[in-house]
Amino acid sequence: MGARDEHVPVLLQPALTALNLTDDSIVIDATYGRGGHSAAILDRLGPQGRLLVLDQDPTAVDDAHRRFASDGRVTVCHASFTELDRLAEEHGIYGQVSGLLMDLGVSSPQLDRPERGFTFREDGPLDMRMDTTRGESAADWLGRVDEDELTRVIREYGEERYARRIARAIVAARTDEPITGTARLARVVADAAGPTPPERHPATRTFQAVRIHINDELSALERALAIGVDLLAPGGRFVVISFHSLEDRRVKQAWTALAKPPVASRRMPIARPFRPRLALIGKLQRPDVAECRANPRARSARMRVAEKLAEAAS
Repeated sequence: MGARDEHVPVLLQPALTALNLTDDSIVIDATYGRGGHSAAILDRLGPQGRLLVLDQDPTAVDDAHRRFASDGRVTVCHASFTELDRLAEEHGIYGQVSGLLMDLGVSSPQLDRPERGFTFREDGPLDMRMDTTRGESAADWLGRVDEDELTRVIREYGEERYARRIARAIVAARTDEPITGTARLARVVADAAGPTPPERHPATRTFQAVRIHINDELSALERALAIGVDLLAPGGRFVVISFHSLEDRRVKQAWTALAKPPVASRRMPIARPFRPRLALIGKLQRPDVAECRANPRARSARMRVAEKLAEAAS
């Protein structure tokens, strides 16, 4: 079975409904993965519709080129979603986008390939880069980072209460031999971590933290959230699917700041003029029981939707 066949897009129907597409919509799928959302979007577009697909993973980009090579409505780019403004300008769709979808985190094919280094279920090289053509691998970073910085990363990005203990163990272990494989890192973390719920591996939070740091995921998300609103046409929809609280919190805060006036303060007795740029559409959505049963990786997913207001158009 191929990687695409194994990949099940999360919250597919709710995302399609939220995008509110028409035959001639201009859509950006900013995180192609293995194209489940992209393919479903194309099914809803007519001959005049357009889809810009991007991903920073070269293997995902190769898959998109193969899959959509014969579809003139599709443009595929090897890029991070932090480059959305440049890409929209280059392709003449800045301020004209009807729907923008971001499905965050690691795709199933990335998790299922041990050579990518995202999982500890099978041993593999400790890489963890979304874009394997650039940047520092997890192994290289873990070989040089000091204990304090490693503690900060594990605590902040992994929300791990035993961060200091784990960081100390990693630094000590690398003095004997560099930590270059996922299995060894998982063993070091498991030996150092405190009590962990039986349904979660002790290394889960640390792996998440290192991955987020290596790919600068949270800063990249903040930049993309700011850029994305400007790309939308009035009435355009912005849909973000996230998989942990650190991501979701940033989406909620960024959109709330653009949709609702600041809370009144005694230090600011006169309210500043506020013109909302976004309307928040519906409540936070999560997969239903049936989807979680069919695709256990969907359990932590959450989706937020915003719409650009016409008053914000220049």
